[in-house]
Amino acid sequence: MAFEYLGGGWPISRRVRGAHRRSWERLASAGFWWTGVERVAIAAECRRAAALAAGESADSESGAAGLGGGRVGLPEAAVHAVQKIVVDNANLSREWVEEVCAAEGMSEERYIELLGVLVHVFSIDELHRALGIPLEPLPAALAGEPSRRRPTGARRVAGWLPITPPDALDAEDAGLYDNAPFAANVLTALSLVPDNLPWLADLSHAHYLSYAEMRETGKVREISRAQQELIASRVSVLNECFY
Repeated sequence: MAFEYLGGGWPISRRVRGAHRRSWERLASAGFWWTGVERVAIAAECRRAAALAAGESADSESGAAGLGGGRVGLPEAAVHAVQKIVVDNANLSREWVEEVCAAEGMSEERYIELLGVLVHVFSIDELHRALGIPLEPLPAALAGEPSRRRPTGARRVAGWLPITPPDALDAEDAGLYDNAPFAANVLTALSLVPDNLPWLADLSHAHYLSYAEMRETGKVREISRAQQELIASRVSVLNECFY
């Protein structure tokens, strides 16, 4: 079974192990715009870019272990996008995003789903790197075709690409924001591909807080909310997060 975390010496909670396994299951499956094979290939590119940025071999055990399917079938623009987002995301621009989305084999929807894959793979891999344990091998891709469904209420609000706000959800996406009338930009940013949101919520619940817990100011985990935010702020500074 994936994510056993045996012999690493770290007490990884069942909540985290379960979220990681579910993330790998979603990664291996067809999404809205990429097949399972393509999604695993995007994940492999993420690992390759991270390893090379760290000065490691793309095939090194400590760097990009479990690369899996590689770049088979990915448009050149998708490979370029992964490299730019992983290695040089501080210098992204609206013009660059629009150019990538307009490139052969790409679209706004494909870019947002690619970004969703990167968020998961990089987040889980970074936890492994921080703990000094090997990366989990990438999953075997599952058969299936993308649904290719774009939300009918998607629109440009303030960011570079369209989002689907809570007041514009299709019937099949009801409850995407836990029925809240408002959602923060950090949530709506990936909503052009609705499946990104429950996937992100599951991982966020394991690594940080559930959306309901975010509204609580008292102690909801092993450490207090203030301690959590102090750690989160420090990590954001170290990672030069300017969101």
